[in-house]
Amino acid sequence: MDWFRQIPIGQYVYGTSCWLRFLDPRLKFFWVLMFLLTPVLAGSIWRVGLVIGLLFITFISALPVRVWWRSLFYLIILAAIVGFLSMLLPTGVDSAPISVRSPQELKDATLVSIPWEILHIEPLDIGPTSIGPIIINRRSAELGLKTSTLIFTVVHSVNLMLLTTSPEDLMWSIRWIFAPLNFLGIPLDKISLQLLLALRFLPLVQEEFQNLLRSIAIRAVNFKELGLKASLGVFLSVAERFLANILLRAEQGADALLARGGLWLHPGDLEPKNLINRKFSWLNMGSLSLLVFVLCLRGKYGDL
Repeated sequence: MDWFRQIPIGQYVYGTSCWLRFLDPRLKFFWVLMFLLTPVLAGSIWRVGLVIGLLFITFISALPVRVWWRSLFYLIILAAIVGFLSMLLPTGVDSAPISVRSPQELKDATLVSIPWEILHIEPLDIGPTSIGPIIINRRSAELGLKTSTLIFTVVHSVNLMLLTTSPEDLMWSIRWIFAPLNFLGIPLDKISLQLLLALRFLPLVQEEFQNLLRSIAIRAVNFKELGLKASLGVFLSVAERFLANILLRAEQGADALLARGGLWLHPGDLEPKNLINRKFSWLNMGSLSLLVFVLCLRGKYGDL
């Protein structure tokens, strides 16, 4: 029942020699923005390229395999299931044909030989019910590919950043990026503290949920014998206990902060130490150059 500890999603891993740890957290934040924003209005080739790039970064990151392989495996399964279901969904009604034919049609004459339907399964009669027909055409296949790749890039890029970036470094980088908002009177210091507390609080939530799952497993509750109503009561009591424990943890954290006088370090005092070390300047420069190159590729080859 310790599968939550075996899949450290969103938890910073200390003591690893991964080169991603020594990268400027601001650059990592911009890289994640690139993985989140560039798939918008992008073609399938660009989305698949982002997935391959993320896998390549993961394999050469020098992170311990036990840290990322389970989460990556389950994420691939989830993306594949969602993509397959998206292929089976109807893609909408085609627009009405127009009388004027595009001159590009003559240049794309090779597309005429490509069948529009990729898979067509007639209705299947299973007992009194009928399933089907199942039709997968080029548009639905493209929709499934875009959906699965988007889920993978969004989840895995953020997970990589959280695995290799401490909450303090992440808070400092976001505070540095949005520093101009200080002139508008926005309290960035308080917002940064709330972000840091939220990042520190996530492992506590996972730990509480893991403890409740372990308590149910130890008691060997047989939900088949309990029935639907009793099983629902058990789940509601577990959810109530989970919420009470989370609120208790939050109250303890607030009491600890008040006991220290409500004081905290300024975000500027949390500047990562590796930014001062010149040994990693070449790594940051190379990462920045590669980011600019990828954005240029997106502008030239990533359109629909």
